[in-house]
Amino acid sequence: MSQQPRRRPSKPYRRPQKDPVRILAFEALRAVDERDAYANLVLPPLLRKAREGGDFDARDAALATELVYGSLRRQGTYDAIIAQCVDRPLREVDPPVLDVLTLGAHQLLGTRIPTHAAVSASVELARVVLGDGRAKFVNAVLRKIAAHDLDGWLERVAPEYDEDPEDHLGIVHAHPRWIVSALWDALGGGRAGIEDLLEADNERPEVTLVARPGRSTAEELLAVVGEESALPGRWSPYAVRLAEGGEPGALDPVREGRAGVQDEGSQLVALALANAPVEGPDRAWLDGCAGPGGKAALLAALAAQRGAALLASEKQPHRARLVARALEGNPGPYAVIAADGTRPAWQPGAFDRVLVDVPCTGLGALRRRPEARWRRRPEDLDGFAPLQRELLRQALAAVRVGGVVGYATCSPHPAETRAVVDDVLKGRGGDPVQVEWVDARPLMPGVPALGDGPDVQLWPHLHGTDAMYLALLRRTG
Repeated sequence: MSQQPRRRPSKPYRRPQKDPVRILAFEALRAVDERDAYANLVLPPLLRKAREGGDFDARDAALATELVYGSLRRQGTYDAIIAQCVDRPLREVDPPVLDVLTLGAHQLLGTRIPTHAAVSASVELARVVLGDGRAKFVNAVLRKIAAHDLDGWLERVAPEYDEDPEDHLGIVHAHPRWIVSALWDALGGGRAGIEDLLEADNERPEVTLVARPGRSTAEELLAVVGEESALPGRWSPYAVRLAEGGEPGALDPVREGRAGVQDEGSQLVALALANAPVEGPDRAWLDGCAGPGGKAALLAALAAQRGAALLASEKQPHRARLVARALEGNPGPYAVIAADGTRPAWQPGAFDRVLVDVPCTGLGALRRRPEARWRRRPEDLDGFAPLQRELLRQALAAVRVGGVVGYATCSPHPAETRAVVDDVLKGRGGDPVQVEWVDARPLMPGVPALGDGPDVQLWPHLHGTDAMYLALLRRTG
């Protein structure tokens, strides 16, 4: 009687190990992908819930934040690398699988996590959120990715700079080609400047506080935070920069509304408008696109010190409520209304100073919203153009002769900055407007590299701010 071959004993089933940090990062990426959400809005409540549940400490929160933001910033680069390691077009890979692969690629290529730990943790995540079958696929792909470091992969997937400069820079620095081209046009100059700008877009921005005049000071904020955890602002007298990991919401001046979180570029725009010379009285100010309220709160505090009143207008009611919350406790007269700036709820010539920080593509804030670079399309510029021009026209109608309008936008794209102002002043799409330019550069004292004027463009790599644009116009007739 022949002997039956012995069966190899099967491996016992092992329950996948749940890693709360990577599961949270995966959930954040899915929300960004499925709901077109922004990570800076999705991540904080997820982290807060995890901390309240006792699953997270500060190091866990820091790792989860790095995994989410790093994966989003470098998404285009990682897509090009993953595409080399799968046997199908990337569009045919299920989005949840691609999110796990991107998280794994970032751990392998963008962090100091050891290779074996990055692969095993990503495979375990895949087992939990995708199942064993797709976890094997994730394992195979990540092992291919682990064969080279980031520089090695960039040599393989990016074209030579001399052959295609925009595509080379786009893959190496993780920006869509059209954005590289637009930023390069706006910046001018050679390769060094654009590379510095693209690198700055991939750095985590500092958290900057603003002390609201008459209610707090930068010196008070520095004392509250502590010298080891904060630095004075570079340019704004009201700014304080927090060290990495600072939690502004826990500070008493922020909780009490005497200070807020605001990029220094936004502070400079509000201060320049407030300090621009006007002819005649200076009693009524308007913020015509006030949501979510940072500039309005600073303007209201400055206005109160001069005996002026601020009207803050915001089209969307829920954003108008945010503005009202930001202005709570302001000592001077102010009002907040939900109104459309293209259909004014005020009389023409009613204001001495008007600010319109218009809706835009947000290409100047890619440090804070890295997913926006992959979400925006060139055609979005055409979508914003009519609104931007009409908001500026109505702002110029709202200011009296001798008063000043500030046109601001968080984009350096020429189609959203100087082109808008030029079109409105030349009467394209409306009647010509009688104005004179006010040179904005002297109104940002100490700030270097502001260009030829009279308008101003700030840059992340030159000023450490978002890429804010400001044009100041005085009504002459």
